[in-house]
Amino acid sequence: MPGKVFARRYILLFALILTLPFFAMAQLCTGSLGDPVVNITFGNGTTPDFNFSPPSAYTYVSSSCPNDGSYTITNYSTGCFGGAWHTVANDHTGGGAYMLVNASYTPGDFFVATVTGLCPNTTYEFAAWVMNVLISPTGIQPDLTFTVETTTGIILNQFNTGSIPATASPQWGQYGFFFTTNAGNTSVVLRITNKAPGGNGNDLALDDITFRPCGPEITSAIQGSSNDVDLCIDEQTNYTFTGAVSPGYTSPVYQWQVSTDEGASWADIAGATSLTYLRQSTIAGDYWYRLSVAEAGNTGIPGCRISSNVLTINVHAKPIVDAGPDRTLITGNKTTLEGRVTGETPVYSWTPPDDLDDPTVLRPSASPPVDKVYRLFAESAFGCTNEDYMRVKVVAGIFVPTAFTPNNDGRNDTWQIPYLDPLLGATVSVFNRYGQLVYNSTGVLVNWDGTINGIPQASGTYVYLINFKNGMTDMKGTVTIIR
Repeated sequence: MPGKVFARRYILLFALILTLPFFAMAQLCTGSLGDPVVNITFGNGTTPDFNFSPPSAYTYVSSSCPNDGSYTITNYSTGCFGGAWHTVANDHTGGGAYMLVNASYTPGDFFVATVTGLCPNTTYEFAAWVMNVLISPTGIQPDLTFTVETTTGIILNQFNTGSIPATASPQWGQYGFFFTTNAGNTSVVLRITNKAPGGNGNDLALDDITFRPCGPEITSAIQGSSNDVDLCIDEQTNYTFTGAVSPGYTSPVYQWQVSTDEGASWADIAGATSLTYLRQSTIAGDYWYRLSVAEAGNTGIPGCRISSNVLTINVHAKPIVDAGPDRTLITGNKTTLEGRVTGETPVYSWTPPDDLDDPTVLRPSASPPVDKVYRLFAESAFGCTNEDYMRVKVVAGIFVPTAFTPNNDGRNDTWQIPYLDPLLGATVSVFNRYGQLVYNSTGVLVNWDGTINGIPQASGTYVYLINFKNGMTDMKGTVTIIR
């Protein structure tokens, strides 16, 4: 799990290193990043997730193969212009839609959006994913300029991609830069300009436009431990989290946060507002923690918070172990234990292994000569253990009571056959003196209250028949109802 967190959080930094000329003129974030303030994904292809204004030179079309000067929002495009374009079967993340643009003949803006809810005097990272959808390398290549400006037109920063080359297969590339808002400036305009002309080429897909705040470096750690902990629920101890913030804040406000969905959403931890946090025991689950920091007065604005690396505490539940019901075994026969185990890749075994055909399976055959208690023990892949017990009672034969008194006095009110194990699958039938069937059961504990369809049967003698399906000799006799 830490590897996944590391990859998500630092992939941009690797990209910065690998594409250094691309960022050479940009203001780099030397500290930590916050969550995306804006995340324009273009929805699912039918419902846009953000309002933007395409200039008048561009026309929206529902076709997934827009002509020059047109665009569409789609999640699938194929076979465009005789196969001149790539088949783009997914957006950048594979789960939604993207904007597909066929450039106009005249270079100009094709995407303009106002971004609100920013913090003044704050540095933000802008990033977007772009694909050249033209297959031929001889066609016109997209050449984009990203500009972030104030609502009054003052440019805060801009970046030019240069020619985006054609590729043999569909390939998304990320582009971005950093900018800083002015004092009192909480809204900016994002402008994407296509500098190349349309015609033979200059066709592109756009997806996942994000703005993320950048601030001083924030780090967090688990005191006396690695930053990724796996433990069993009954072995929990209190962990102390510590945070550190590099210079840059005038009056920082701290807030520890927790996520139970692998970082998809974060919640503030009540009262956890210092550089240290004492984590208490929890129920089983995967817990991610981080320290977020904002300048005093900006804590209520998510777009102002910067976050640390992620700490993970993975609390693993014990395996669920059920040794199954007790069994009654007639001497010389066999019975089957019915164990059940669920959990995180558990291994299990029965002890003692005596008189079991295989102590490593959940349903072993047992043939002990005397009464015996068996333990089913399980251990998960994370070392969490649990156990349960069952008893095999060995008897010489089945005893069938010959009378009972169903008068609701709490004593001998039902007819039961104590050693008739349900696993024998026997069918028990009871008939009155007229041959009418008044009770019938198969493969269950016998427990007759002397009624049929809720109607009490008369005092007297009844005939029972026990039919076995495992080769045992059937049994027949009488039982008397005494009222």
